[in-house]
Amino acid sequence: MADHVDRVLEQWGDQRPDLDVSPMAVFGRLARLSRLVNTELNHTFSSHGLDSASFDVLATLRRSAPPHRLTPTDLMRSSMVTSGAITQRLDRLEARGLVTRTPSESDGRGVHVALTDEGRTLIDRALPDHVATEERLLAPLGRAERDALAGTLRELLESLGDTID
Repeated sequence: MADHVDRVLEQWGDQRPDLDVSPMAVFGRLARLSRLVNTELNHTFSSHGLDSASFDVLATLRRSAPPHRLTPTDLMRSSMVTSGAITQRLDRLEARGLVTRTPSESDGRGVHVALTDEGRTLIDRALPDHVATEERLLAPLGRAERDALAGTLRELLESLGDTID
């Protein structure tokens, strides 16, 4: 069975036989997979009144130690977006009553972002559906295949500098 990327590679082979386009086999599939997966995940998020950015912030706060509170900088590092993007996300979540921002006790200029009870309830409801969607998407792969894929992707990410301190 062939996929769309096989066809693209075949076409490039016909048109540019002098060029090794084999990297496209990986990156073309990653790009297509990303679009398909994001469509499915966004459907799950929207069923809970969320988008991927909101889910990311709520999940990051929820997986932090109680009282599920972080600085905007910590949230920015976790999600790898700009401070402006974090501010916009927090504004929307705060307007919905899902997070609060309070001044830091130790730094007069700093703030802490915390889940509200409503925010915690929402993320606790959405998370099992999110995991179930991911499980469904990975169902064609066995445990060994998943572990191998995760390891290979980790290796590639680390080689590109995507590591934690």
